[in-house]
Amino acid sequence: MEKSRFQLQKHTVIVIMLIIYDIVAVNLAYGLALWIRFDLHFTEIPDKYWYGWVDTIPFFTVFAILTFVLLKLYHSVWRYVSYNEIFRAAVATGITLVFQILITCIFFIRMPISYYAAGALLLFMFVAGGRFSYRGLRIINDYFTGNNKSKIKRVMIIGAGDAGRMVLRELKVERPATSRVVCLVDDNPDKAGRMLDNVEIKGNRDDIPELAERYNIDRIIFAIPGANNKDRKEILDICKTTGCELKMLPSLSQFINDKGATAQLQNVSVEELLGRDTIKINNDEIRNTLQDKVVMVTGGGGSIGSELARQIAANNPRQLILFEIYENNVYDIQQWLKWHYPQLDLKCLIGSVRDEDRLRDVMTEYKPDIIFHAAAHKHVPLMEDSPNEAIKNNVAGTYKTAMVASECGVSKFVLISTDKAVNPTNIMGASKRMCEMVIQMINRKSETDFVAVRFGNVLGSNGSVIPLFKKQIAAGGPVTVTHPDITRFFMTIPEAVSLVLQAGSYAEDGEIFVLDMGKPVKIDELARNLIYLSGHTPDVDIKIIYTGLRPGEKLYEELLMDNENLVKTANDLIFVEKLSDWNPEEFETKLKVLFAHAEDNQDGEKTKDMVADIVETYKREN
Repeated sequence: MEKSRFQLQKHTVIVIMLIIYDIVAVNLAYGLALWIRFDLHFTEIPDKYWYGWVDTIPFFTVFAILTFVLLKLYHSVWRYVSYNEIFRAAVATGITLVFQILITCIFFIRMPISYYAAGALLLFMFVAGGRFSYRGLRIINDYFTGNNKSKIKRVMIIGAGDAGRMVLRELKVERPATSRVVCLVDDNPDKAGRMLDNVEIKGNRDDIPELAERYNIDRIIFAIPGANNKDRKEILDICKTTGCELKMLPSLSQFINDKGATAQLQNVSVEELLGRDTIKINNDEIRNTLQDKVVMVTGGGGSIGSELARQIAANNPRQLILFEIYENNVYDIQQWLKWHYPQLDLKCLIGSVRDEDRLRDVMTEYKPDIIFHAAAHKHVPLMEDSPNEAIKNNVAGTYKTAMVASECGVSKFVLISTDKAVNPTNIMGASKRMCEMVIQMINRKSETDFVAVRFGNVLGSNGSVIPLFKKQIAAGGPVTVTHPDITRFFMTIPEAVSLVLQAGSYAEDGEIFVLDMGKPVKIDELARNLIYLSGHTPDVDIKIIYTGLRPGEKLYEELLMDNENLVKTANDLIFVEKLSDWNPEEFETKLKVLFAHAEDNQDGEKTKDMVADIVETYKREN
């Protein structure tokens, strides 16, 4: 409060000083004009012109100052002079010139034409020059006090609503000052040219690049927490081309009003640039499915598994069991859950989905109602080199976990699948397609409801392209992209997990659920967005090189095997794929032969041949 009062007093003093300066300037301008008219000799000025100028002083002074006030020449104290301020000074000069002509001609004496012309020109120079001088003094002061440009960031705020005002006010009282708001941008045409806490709204989204260059903007803050995904993407797409540092307030659902706005500023993530509406889920259905249930998550320490744990914990399960082979991964999520949900009955158990006895011991002891099966090998190139491991961990692991779940009376079993299972060209995708077939096979003879959830690439998950690109950018490049035209469907980790939980509530009869993920995203565009968001320019500061498609890698992914068999659910973004009939007995016979082959670590190329015989859609690339 004391700081705010001090700032107000300081502002008032500066305005008073400027008014005094203007009083002198408006009269001196026309006095000098008269002096110039008569060859710089006071003695040559006729008395009638001298007294004509003197007599107009009180009237002209009052009118000029009121004009300056109405044109807001004292609003921003002219810290930063732009074309808009120069224009207002010119308008003020023109209005006062008209008044000068009228008052002298009507009430006093007609003055020489050169008097009016020179007076107006001098007045404009004094008014504008005085403000420029103020800015120059501030620059000199900043230089000697250390508040120069290297320390004070020049800020543009996008959004002149309540959130933008909060950010603006907090930045103004920030001590020590690290930033200065230079201008505001808002798409509402009624706000154009208006002032928000002495900072002018300079334009709309289309003006952002020009304004960023004109005002030497260092940081842009997106302060429209209620913006929809389409508008957010379009505006951030414009911002990223400026090379400025980008910050943003979280969405309304995440915005916490009792915290300072600036404390909630986040780095703009590449997820914000996807432009697809976030999947909407029915929280009541999920809560009814999970509340007071014993829930088990295999691969509970991974990217998907740990997010599953977080969202499950928020729905009041009776007990949550995380089953994981890597103790370091599960330790991190264990500590997070203990901190955020201290009352949660949490069990973190170490074990492998390949170990049927360990699985049986765990399920017999804890009797889970629902299992989310997220344990899997997922890296395409690594699995191409080790196909037997893909079979043992993904397919055999799923088979053992599902069989034991059925034996132990688990109510629901949800398999995490992938778009790579559709018409697979690599062993990882083929193994996940076999996992889908496994749960459909067991579903036919089990009381347990089995379901698979198929989605695309998950942004930010372990091994995804985003962490790799970030490391490459931090190292100064180059950023490696396999092909300039390669595309992928993308979703965030929370979206993927929400889909899994929603599908779990729908699970009935071995369905495969698919998310409508909108349009696929070019990986090349994703890389360039990340480079922009890091404050660099692609192919200038950070090079992008194309390395060629890796073994088994598709140029594009498919989410659906047969669009005609697609059935809509209660959720507009979730669909069920009804697959054609196939022979489960023959499949299981071939599966056991494949397991035996993989366990003996025999030839990996033969493993791929055997998989191709089982999965008809597997298009193995030589």
